[in-house]
Amino acid sequence: MKKTLTTIFLFVFLISFAQESINFENATFKEILAKAKREKKLVFMDAYASWCGPCKLMEKNIFPLPAVKEYFNANFINARFDMEKGEGRDIAMKYQVRSYPSYLFLNGDGEVVMKNYGYMGEQDFIAIAKEANNPLLATGNPKELFEKGESDPAFLLNLMRQNAQTDYELAKKVSERYFKGKKDQQLTRDDVGMLLYFVKSPSDSNYQVFKDRKEDIVKEMSEDIYNQFDVNIKISKVMESSLNQNTGVIDDEYFYKNAIPLVGKTEAETALNRMKVIYYPNVGNYKEYEKAALLYYKNANDFDSEELLKAAWIFSEHIDDMTSLKQAEEWAEKSVMKTETAENTFILAKIYDKTGKKANAKMYAEMSKNLAEQQGKDSSAATQLLQKLK
Repeated sequence: MKKTLTTIFLFVFLISFAQESINFENATFKEILAKAKREKKLVFMDAYASWCGPCKLMEKNIFPLPAVKEYFNANFINARFDMEKGEGRDIAMKYQVRSYPSYLFLNGDGEVVMKNYGYMGEQDFIAIAKEANNPLLATGNPKELFEKGESDPAFLLNLMRQNAQTDYELAKKVSERYFKGKKDQQLTRDDVGMLLYFVKSPSDSNYQVFKDRKEDIVKEMSEDIYNQFDVNIKISKVMESSLNQNTGVIDDEYFYKNAIPLVGKTEAETALNRMKVIYYPNVGNYKEYEKAALLYYKNANDFDSEELLKAAWIFSEHIDDMTSLKQAEEWAEKSVMKTETAENTFILAKIYDKTGKKANAKMYAEMSKNLAEQQGKDSSAATQLLQKLK
């Protein structure tokens, strides 16, 4: 009898434990949408994969938390689908789910009103749910609501984010209405990021917001970076037009002719070299990158050591000129002097190897290997360099 009671108790405990989480519906996707429509709620969907570690951690650590299950069970029709099995495959294709876990908030018509992804803590996970749980999103088509003049800030912010990558022109219009409504309110860090994303030229209405709200914006960045953005905005069209689409080369003469009247010679020169150090590595034109980087990073103390390290890495991989490599040496050394990492010591070792400083190269390659092993990182590149240096 005692054994029987123990078994029953354990069974009851396991059942109650299994229920201590978000209440996910055991139904088809079509049935879930229909229920959401009847109850005028959004669907929250946990889009996961069986092999995904963060998905398992969300299920174990976050879904069972009292505040999480209480909020999600009260406000959403909750669903879980493995994106690599059954209906999940079609869902993944329909909503372009490419990373796991992804969280979809859908209205009863199956339209995405918010999408997020990745492992989150309790507060962040509840925060995105509250942002999605705007009554406007559950009962109406977001784009139609916008066209009818909806100006709720949370609604506009969500619509902006959802369309920034897929429908830029719509998202830009939404941003203009959003920032118009923020006229007498403090801009948050996220607001500043959104504003900068949607300002492409001085003719954009958001450019006036950028100018009028300078005081707020420089609280989130240095005034020097603000001024860099301002220069880039003013000459963005010139930058675009100066790139020869046939040759992939930037036309310096055209650029200067059109940019100097807008921002002056000094700012134009800086902007052009900044444009080149961003563009040329992406298209594999390292000869032009080398020239631009040497000019742009001439005063190395004006730049962050991580930015210089990136340039040093490109030089270590693609540049053979000894004078240029000596400059890259200084960039890498600046990063290493700040703090030694497996990455920057390896880059410095590679440059020392190319400049003939074999003893230094070996010392820093060994340091990189040891640091990588201590931190559980891949040390194979440093090991290969050490073998070459023997």
